Amino acid sequence: MSEPKQQSANRWRRFADWDERPLRLDRFAVEDPQNGFAAFKGAKDPAPGLAIENGRVTRMDGVAAADFDMIDVFIAEHHLDLDLAPKAMAMPSTEIARMLVDFNIPRTELTRLAHGLTPAKLAEVVAQLSSIEIAYAFSKMRARKTPGNQAHVTNAKDDPLQLAADAATAVAFGFDEIETTMRVARNAWANALACSVGAAVGRWGTLFQCASEEAEELQIGMAGFTSYAETVSVYGTEKAFMDGDDTPWSKAFLAAAYASRGIKMRCTSGAASELLMGFHESKSLLYLEARCLCLQRAMGVQGTQNGGIDGAPLASTMPGGVRELMAENLIAVWLDLECATGNDARHSESEIRVGAKILPLLIAGSDLICSGFGSILKYDNSFNPSSFNGEEMEDFLVLQRDFEADGGLKSIGESEALALRRRAVDALSAVLADLELSQPSAAMKASVVVASGSNDTESYLPRDVSLISEEIKRRGINVLDVIRALARQGYREEAENLLNVVRLRVSGDYLQTSSVIRNGSVLSAVNDANDYAGPGTGYRLSDQRRRELVSIRDVLDREEVLRTEATYARDEERRIRYRVLGGAEPGQPKNEVVIGLSPAFGLKLYRSLAGHPLSALLRELVGGITAKGGQPRIVRMRHTADTSFLGLSAARLAGSGIGIGLQAKGTAVIHQADRLPHHNLELFSNAPITKLAHYRQLGENAAIYAKGEMPEPVVVPTEGEAMGARFHAQVALIYAIETSLAVDGAQPEEIEVDFLEDRP
Repeated sequence: MSEPKQQSANRWRRFADWDERPLRLDRFAVEDPQNGFAAFKGAKDPAPGLAIENGRVTRMDGVAAADFDMIDVFIAEHHLDLDLAPKAMAMPSTEIARMLVDFNIPRTELTRLAHGLTPAKLAEVVAQLSSIEIAYAFSKMRARKTPGNQAHVTNAKDDPLQLAADAATAVAFGFDEIETTMRVARNAWANALACSVGAAVGRWGTLFQCASEEAEELQIGMAGFTSYAETVSVYGTEKAFMDGDDTPWSKAFLAAAYASRGIKMRCTSGAASELLMGFHESKSLLYLEARCLCLQRAMGVQGTQNGGIDGAPLASTMPGGVRELMAENLIAVWLDLECATGNDARHSESEIRVGAKILPLLIAGSDLICSGFGSILKYDNSFNPSSFNGEEMEDFLVLQRDFEADGGLKSIGESEALALRRRAVDALSAVLADLELSQPSAAMKASVVVASGSNDTESYLPRDVSLISEEIKRRGINVLDVIRALARQGYREEAENLLNVVRLRVSGDYLQTSSVIRNGSVLSAVNDANDYAGPGTGYRLSDQRRRELVSIRDVLDREEVLRTEATYARDEERRIRYRVLGGAEPGQPKNEVVIGLSPAFGLKLYRSLAGHPLSALLRELVGGITAKGGQPRIVRMRHTADTSFLGLSAARLAGSGIGIGLQAKGTAVIHQADRLPHHNLELFSNAPITKLAHYRQLGENAAIYAKGEMPEPVVVPTEGEAMGARFHAQVALIYAIETSLAVDGAQPEEIEVDFLEDRP
C-alpha cells in the first residue's frame, strides 16, 4: 500500500485525488458569446429569415442583399431553392425538428426541405434536439446505409517503409480510406508513393489521400497516387476566408478540378475554426458551421469532414460543445453530404470523455466515423493524436462488439499482420529499387516489419526521404510507373490491386455521394441508400459481419479453460495426492474444522484465479488451523459448488460447528453451522488478489472461532481493481465446470490428502 499523501486540513482529500486524474489536464472555457465562446447561442446570431423579390433573395437571416458578404452571396445564389424556400422557411423550427426524429417522414423529404432553409434556420432546427435525438436523427439522415471508417497513416520520420507496412495493416483492419501527411513538407511525394503501394497489399479498394499544400496535393492526385481529397477548407466568416487567401468561388473551382480528374473530394470545416483564426464575429459555433455546410452543398462537393476537426478540442471546452459537434454533423447529412464525422483531433486527455464522444456516432453509424482514426501510435500521428490511435485500436474493436455497432473495423491475427507488413515492405523496397530511387537494406526492412512505431525502427531518416521525394517529383514518376515496377518485380497482385483503383478513377464510379469500395464494387448513396424507417429497417449487421465484430483477442471458452487447467495437472500430481475414504459423517472433536472442497477442486481445476496451485491453498489452510490448535478435516462436496453452501455444509459436519468452504477458483468462506446460508463469518470474495498468507490467516481464524473466541477478521486489501472485467468470464466458465460435476443429493466424500515435496 502506498503512503497516504499529506493534505491540508482545510481541504477534502477527494479533490486531491481528482487532481491526479487525466481530466485535470483539460481546460474549460467560460461561456462568452461576445467573444465567440458559445456553442449554440452567439451574441450576434441572426434570427432566421428570408425575403425574395422577382426571383432574387433580397434579405437573408437579417442581412439585406446590399450588405451580403461573399458567403451570403454564394449561399443565396447556389444553395437555396427559391421555389421551395418560402414554404420551408415558414414552417416552425420545432415542427421540422420533430420531422427529423419521426421515422414516418422519409429521409428524401427532409433532404429536399433542407434546400429551402437558410443557415440560421438549419441551426435553429437542430438546436431543438437533445443529444440522443441528434444521434437518432443522424442514423436516419446519413446518406449511405453501410458505415465505414478512415485511417491516419503517418510517422515521425516520414519513413516510406513504415508507411507501407502501416497502410497494409490499416487495410486489413477494414479502413475504407487512408490519409497521410508529413512532418517535412517536401516529403509528400515519397509518402504518397509508399502509402499507395502499402494500401494495395492484401486487397484492393481502400482509397488514399495525401494531405499537403493544395496545389501540390492536386499535382500528386494528377500523378495518380491519390484517389480522394478532403483538405479543401471552407469557413463561416468572410475574414477567415480572406485570411486563407480564398473565396467560395476559388474553392468551388478547385473542387471541380478534382472531380474532373476522377478524384473524390469533400471539404473540411468544423466548429471553432473561425474562433481559432480570430474571426468569429461573436456568432455561435453552430451558426457559423451551418454557413460552411450550406456553402459546401452549393459548391457541389460530394461531402464534408466536419464535427470540429482541428477545432474540436476548443469546441469541447464550452458548455454543450460536444453536443454542437454532433449537431453540425447532423446538418451535414441533412444537406445530403457524405459526412466524415470528425473524431480525429483528440479533444480530451480523459479516456472517459473520448469514449463518450464517439459512442453516439458509433451507435448511429456514419459514412466515415473518424475523419482520421490514428491507426499508428500517438507520437507517430503527424496530424496530432486522434480520438483513437494505435494504442486504443483494440478498445475500439471491443466497443463495436459491446454494442454490436459497426464502426467499419475488424480484428486481425498476429501472424496475418506480420505477413502483411513484410509483404508491404518488400513490395515497396522492390519499387524503390526498380525505379532507382533507393535500395533499403535487410536490416532496415526487418526493423520496420515488427515495429509498433518509428521509435522502434532503424530505417529512413527525413533527409533520406526528402531526396527520394524530390527525385519522384523531378522525374515525373506517376502511379503507372509504380504499377509497372510492381509487376516487373513479381508483385503482380499488388500491381493489379493498384491498377483497379486507377481504373475506377478513370470511370469516375466513386464520384458518387458517400462512395467506398467494398469487395471490388462501389458502395454509395446511390446503390446503398440509407433506408432507415424505424425498427427493423436501415443498416443491420449481417451474420458474417457480426462474426467479424465479435472475433477479438482473449475470448475464452470452456474448452480453452479446461486445456489451460490440464497443463497444471501434472505439476499438481507432484505436490499433492487425494484419496477418497468414503462418505463423510458428522465429526465429534470440539476443535475440528472441516474444509469443504468444491466438486472440481483438484479433479478438473488446479489453480486459483490468483495463479496459486490449489495444493498450496490447502496446505496454508491446514497449516493455519493446526497452528491455532484446530483439527483439520477435508471433505469434497458433491451436491453444490456454491461458496456459502460449501462452507455451511462443512460447518454442519464439523465437531466444532465451524467449516471452511473453498472453491477451485480460490473464493473461500468461514461458516458456522447455526447461521443462515449467506450470513457467513468471513469471506474471501476477491480470489484474484488473495495471497497464500491470507489463506493461512483464514485457517488460523477458523480454529479460533472453533474455540468460541472472536478473532480479527482477515481483510484482503483492494486498490479498486475491476475484478469483474478481468475475471468474470473466466469465473463463469470455471463455475460451469464445477456445477457440471455437482449432483443433487450426492453425499460428501471424506478425503485424505498427502502433501508431497515438489520434485523437478
